[in-house]
Parts: sequence; C-alpha cells; structure tokens
Amino acid sequence: MIRFLTRWQPWLTAGGRLFLAGVFVLSGWPKLLDAEGTVRSVRAFQILPEALVPAFGYALPVVELAVAGLLLAGLFTRYAALVFAGMMLMFLGGIGAAWARGLEIDCGCFGSTGTLVNDPVPGYIKDIIRDTAFLAVALMVARWPRGVLSADEALGLAPRRTNPPD
Repeated sequence: MIRFLTRWQPWLTAGGRLFLAGVFVLSGWPKLLDAEGTVRSVRAFQILPEALVPAFGYALPVVELAVAGLLLAGLFTRYAALVFAGMMLMFLGGIGAAWARGLEIDCGCFGSTGTLVNDPVPGYIKDIIRDTAFLAVALMVARWPRGVLSADEALGLAPRRTNPPD
C-alpha cells in the first residue's frame, strides 16, 4: 500500500490541487460578478460588524480566485492549501453559527441567489458535508504538496520527499 501511495501521491496531489482550484473558481467568479449580492450574503450571516461587511464581501471573491490561481499553477501549494483549509473552517463556522441561531439564509457559497432557505436544516447539512469534504482534500494537499505539473516542482520550491505518505 505504501508503494502505491508513494507512486501515486504526486498525481493525487495534482488532482486534489486542480479540484480545489475549480471549487474556488466556481465559487469566486459568481461572487466577483455580483459583488453587491456577495455583500448581502455576508451581511445575512450577522457575524461581522457592519463596518467590515462590505470590505469582507468585496475581498472574499478576490482571495478565492487568487488561491485558485496558486493551486492551479501549483505555486506555493502547501500555503495555498492551508489558506483554502482556513477558509473552509471559516465557512463551516459561519454556516454552523447561522444554523445555531435559526437563520434561514442562502449561504452565497457559489454566488447569491437572493432567496431564503425554506427548510434550512437539509441545506445546512449539505453545506457542512460539502465543505468538510473540501477541507479534507485541502488538508491532504497541504500535507503532501509535491505534485506533478506544478510550478513548485519546476522552480525547485517543492519540499523534499523524506518519507512516503503515511
């Protein structure tokens, strides 16, 4: 099994990296195109002070797309994956807080639909499961950042392989 993982780890990392990049492109691009909708979605969570809501709403898609670009290129892979994981933890916390307070909101995860969630419990559970899966992939990429077709490898920035993946 270790030989299998050792041989396939760079390909699994590359696949995970490209998957995560796709997630942030698919979530960041609609938010960038509808910045006001993104600000409304951030506001709906009622977590941030109002003074920070617009800045967070405008910055969020830019950060998502920047992380997607780094992951797509395989540049600073470990750090990009850790930022992705941190953002997933932030999103999971926001969804959990909305659920705990009984808010019936559209999370705006992949763009704002402008609608309330009629039955938020299944929606929140789906969001939590989805984001937890994304978090797991991000942590895998951060743990084993060496991958094929990456700028890190081409520039000699990839960490040295010391032990095969656990």
